[in-house]
Amino acid sequence: MKAPQATNGLRIFSGRNTRDLAQSACNAIGHELGEARTMVFPDGEVLVRIDEDVRGKDCFVVISTCKPVNDNLTELLVFCDCLLRASASRVTIVTPYFGYARQDRKDQGRVPITAKLVANLIAAAGAHRVLAIDLHAAQIQGFFDLPMDHLSATPVLVDHFKGMREELGDLCLVSPDVGNVKVAEGFANFLSGDLAFINKRRVSGSEVTTGHLIGSVKGKQVLMVDDMISTAGTICQAAKFVMEQGATGVIAAATHGLFSGEAVKRIKDSPISKIVVTNTVPLPADIAPIRDRVVQLDIGPVLGEAMKRIHCNESVSAMFKINAGPKR
Repeated sequence: MKAPQATNGLRIFSGRNTRDLAQSACNAIGHELGEARTMVFPDGEVLVRIDEDVRGKDCFVVISTCKPVNDNLTELLVFCDCLLRASASRVTIVTPYFGYARQDRKDQGRVPITAKLVANLIAAAGAHRVLAIDLHAAQIQGFFDLPMDHLSATPVLVDHFKGMREELGDLCLVSPDVGNVKVAEGFANFLSGDLAFINKRRVSGSEVTTGHLIGSVKGKQVLMVDDMISTAGTICQAAKFVMEQGATGVIAAATHGLFSGEAVKRIKDSPISKIVVTNTVPLPADIAPIRDRVVQLDIGPVLGEAMKRIHCNESVSAMFKINAGPKR
């Protein structure tokens, strides 16, 4: 398929874990996915080879730094170096899911701020620009000493739920923690629902306890929206809690469906009837026990449009008239 004249200098490449997403982004803008290979040596070292001429091209590399996080991060850095040494004019790192985002501050003594370290590594690799979707915390944008575009999955999620708004009935948007209230409020406005939130206390990286519910969910269908579902501790505890408070059902939604650790077991044993995520990360192989509850939406067209706009020096923020804002 021949690309439009305006994007003749644009090349889009993909890492191993995001090929389907990158292909969807290319299809959305009528472009071809670049030819490249990632090989792993017996000792674990990664080699990236570009199988086409990129001299003077505006190159984008799509790689989510999800599990295995360090392998994907290394591939991303090697990919960037490979393109620069092949004389690409500009390299934009597209990391739909930005790993290490939860290590964004010192919440206790003698711990690192790894999100900043990863931002420094990307800059040191020579990247000219970074693009991500729904960072865990808004301030991570400032960790990058280079242009950073922060996209939102809100339009995709809102469109999905608007399409089923009638069957949702009396709806209440519930934030599973205080930091996500602004996002829940945005969805409540878009979907004409009520708003409530839960205060929680995190015991460890995988365990949380619920506290009080601010608002009422009695007799209502609850929709909980977060930036990610990782071990599912927060979302499952919150789902059980709102059901105890009289909710008629619970649907969970998130941009990034990581489903790590005990997530599948927790969700299987929870009252959550449906989980809606996007394809910023591939679904894990062990998700089979809850696969009938999971709906995966395609974020590729949003990603493709953003890359085309960056290439053509057009506004990216103009894409997001529907935006619930970032988690704080």
